[in-house]
Amino acid sequence: MLKIWINCGELSGDIQSAEIVKALKNTGNDFDFVGMGGDSLKKEGVRTLFHINELSVMGVSEVIEKIPQILKLLKRINIALQEEKPDVLIVTDAPDFNFRIINMAKKLNIPVYYFIPPKVWAWRKYRLNFLQKNIKKIYSILPFEVPFYQKNNVDITYIGNPLVNVVNPNENMLIEKVEGRIGLMPGSRKKEISLLLPEYAKMAQELLITYPHLKFYIIKAPQYSEEYLKSFWQSKAPVSFVEAENRYQFIPSCEFIVGASGTAVLETALLGTPTIVTYKVKAFSYLVAKAFVDVDFVSLPNLIMKREVFPELLQEKADYPMLVSYAKKWLENKDYLEAIKKDCVTIRELLGQGDSAELFAKDFCSELKLNNFI
Repeated sequence: MLKIWINCGELSGDIQSAEIVKALKNTGNDFDFVGMGGDSLKKEGVRTLFHINELSVMGVSEVIEKIPQILKLLKRINIALQEEKPDVLIVTDAPDFNFRIINMAKKLNIPVYYFIPPKVWAWRKYRLNFLQKNIKKIYSILPFEVPFYQKNNVDITYIGNPLVNVVNPNENMLIEKVEGRIGLMPGSRKKEISLLLPEYAKMAQELLITYPHLKFYIIKAPQYSEEYLKSFWQSKAPVSFVEAENRYQFIPSCEFIVGASGTAVLETALLGTPTIVTYKVKAFSYLVAKAFVDVDFVSLPNLIMKREVFPELLQEKADYPMLVSYAKKWLENKDYLEAIKKDCVTIRELLGQGDSAELFAKDFCSELKLNNFI
């Protein structure tokens, strides 16, 4: 039996890693999965010794605030790695955290594979040297990053994006739009929610003055209660809630979404639902990012298309007056929405045929020279 340690640091990585675990189990090889993840990996039978909720932070200043907690977590993981003695390590995304795990694995002579690699094409290019020295192979889910890594002599394979299979767009896109239904996705981290949701609430209240037929729905991250989210809904506008597990059936029914930048925005693109992308962090974190990040866009749909498909409202632009302005433009001219939907079809085509997890499993088993898929 081959023991594989899976290390995820956030919700999106947990969802996508669960797909590759499922595919690996279907190869017929004998695996024992253990590590750090969330509910999706747990459902696939992974012994999640550590939960992603222990690492729900964003931005530079936010990380600094949680350093003591993060250091304790890293110490516990190091002890567990020594006790479990896995044969191989798969790390998913979350480079600030996973690079520490990779160093632990190196000291224990555990080979490491990177699924969803760091965005070094955007910033921190010095990390390339670390990846070259410490990673056996990278598996990419974004087509535009492969040439960059190849040019820098990093072994990388593009497998398509597991989300294509997860969101099941072919079936869910048949769901009819409901006029006046607006979805809100304030993020999966506390700081995102605290900064964005009050602006969404004020936007909703303002829009209802002109468009009283609108109905607003918050699509919950699974770890937060309605009561917690309502504490940031500083508005008289009525709001309803949608459970995270129902989002792929709900998103296609919305006229459009207002959401926090992240993997969720790629989900809305795959489901063909136009989205106003928002992003807010503390001022210090934003200044650091602005100084070092070398990309034209922050959202994955725009990066994939190399142009603006979804409008991006960052920092002070994510305040409610600007949100109201964009929402009114879309509500009054549906041609904007139709053009965006066509771009969403192209994005879906660029991200593969929904078999990325199977492609990962085939290549990974070949790398390890296992009995199946050699």
